[in-house]
Amino acid sequence: MANGRTIAIGIGTEASAASRRAGSLKKLARRRSTTALLLCAPLIVLIVGLKLYPTFYAIFLSMLDRKMEHFVGLDNFAFLLTRPSFQLVIFQSCLFAITAVVMKAVIGFIVAHLMHNIRGRNQRIWRGLLLVPWVIPLALSTLTWWWLFDPSYSALNWTLNWLGFESIPFLGTTWNARIAVIAVNVWFGAPFFMIMYLAALKSVPEQLYEAAAIDGATAWQKLRFITLPMMRNIILITMLYSLIVTFADFDIVRILTNGGPQDSTHLFATYAFNVGIESGNIPRGASVSLFMFPVLATLAFFVLRDVLKRSREVST
Repeated sequence: MANGRTIAIGIGTEASAASRRAGSLKKLARRRSTTALLLCAPLIVLIVGLKLYPTFYAIFLSMLDRKMEHFVGLDNFAFLLTRPSFQLVIFQSCLFAITAVVMKAVIGFIVAHLMHNIRGRNQRIWRGLLLVPWVIPLALSTLTWWWLFDPSYSALNWTLNWLGFESIPFLGTTWNARIAVIAVNVWFGAPFFMIMYLAALKSVPEQLYEAAAIDGATAWQKLRFITLPMMRNIILITMLYSLIVTFADFDIVRILTNGGPQDSTHLFATYAFNVGIESGNIPRGASVSLFMFPVLATLAFFVLRDVLKRSREVST
């Protein structure tokens, strides 16, 4: 009998301990922070594995010599700055990125306003059609543009000749090639700006526009004092993200011009591939790819700080 009571007490103790553990697990699961961390864990692993580790490894490689045997510090960066070809790459990358981002922002802003004024089912149809350039894989769409610009089989030149005009060497001269590369990037990226700005426009309260109309505000005044301030955060974040991505663009230049004519369209990414992979100088190629990292990181810091400051002001 005593043994039976002992066994029953032991079973009861184990059951109570199990119930306490289950209760603590339930409390842990109820915590929002724990749930958020568990849901974000796969993304954190991907970011660490595919972004952080390659970045730090690239920084390490950029400080080695060509044989990757000796530490040379910042010598690779100093050598690049003395090269006229790399100075041209800096100019071309800045011209490409800044011009393309500004044009994408302006076109996206205008198209978003036009879309915002279309009501009903037609807006969904036009929105879907305008997103097609952004949805199509960039390499595939760039191949189509290469066919349009090709000196021998260009559909654009065939149309110009049919209209009685001379052919244009779209990819044969320096500035024509630069304009062509920028145009393709704008064509691909403008829909992203459009959909982001359209979402921001829909979040602006209509009561603000109604009150401004009652006060006699013009369309320009509504845009300047209502729309732009309300969209400021999304405009800054979108332009910052696009600037970073555009500086790292590879596919368009690689497919359209491969850096030509005479290396006049090379960007950081294509030049890094040319130096690091094709020429076999991995550390110097890593230095090229990391050259704009401090500038973009500083820009991102100030932009995000301004966005957070404004968000706090709006919330208070």
